[in-house]
Amino acid sequence: MTKVFSALSVSVDGYISGRRPAGADEVGSGLGDAGALFDWYFTGDTPSKVFDGFSLSEPSARVFDSLAARVGATVVGHATYDHSSHFGGSGPHPTAPLFVVSHQPVPELSEAQTQATSVEEAVAGARAAAGGKDVALMGGVLVTEAIKAGLVDEFVLHQVPILLGGGRSFFGELPEHVRLRLVEAVPAPGVTHLHYEILR
Repeated sequence: MTKVFSALSVSVDGYISGRRPAGADEVGSGLGDAGALFDWYFTGDTPSKVFDGFSLSEPSARVFDSLAARVGATVVGHATYDHSSHFGGSGPHPTAPLFVVSHQPVPELSEAQTQATSVEEAVAGARAAAGGKDVALMGGVLVTEAIKAGLVDEFVLHQVPILLGGGRSFFGELPEHVRLRLVEAVPAPGVTHLHYEILR
């Protein structure tokens, strides 16, 4: 059965991107001062079997490639789409189609990208396009809205040992507690991979 999950790098204080550099525009400013959240992608000696150019530690490569192999479609929010330079007409995953949630027109959509006006519509379309694989979510606001809608099954925090002190939080405000079960914790150089299941 197709599952919906999110796997994002996060600081110990819960941020998935940093503050914008002084004077930077919101669109295109990317990760601000949070580049350290992604060092673990490139500081190991084990190449990813899914993503060209990624060289991780052995435990990180095992976790990362296992997650990447699950993805049949990806859903992102409009801000993530813009900040990622429209993913160059494809998506964050090399083979999975991309669904972009936005109430406004989305510029430069390619044949591999589809607009949806709600997270529910996007996840439904992504499930249908995933070919029996899972649906990956990207973006803090999007993940929070999907949790509110009861659509998320699991998430993975690639927790990096740094306090950013500000930026964009992984999770926004929720109307009630969300109970979790820790499925797996994998320590690795520069990051700990924490895999949680949402309990219903």
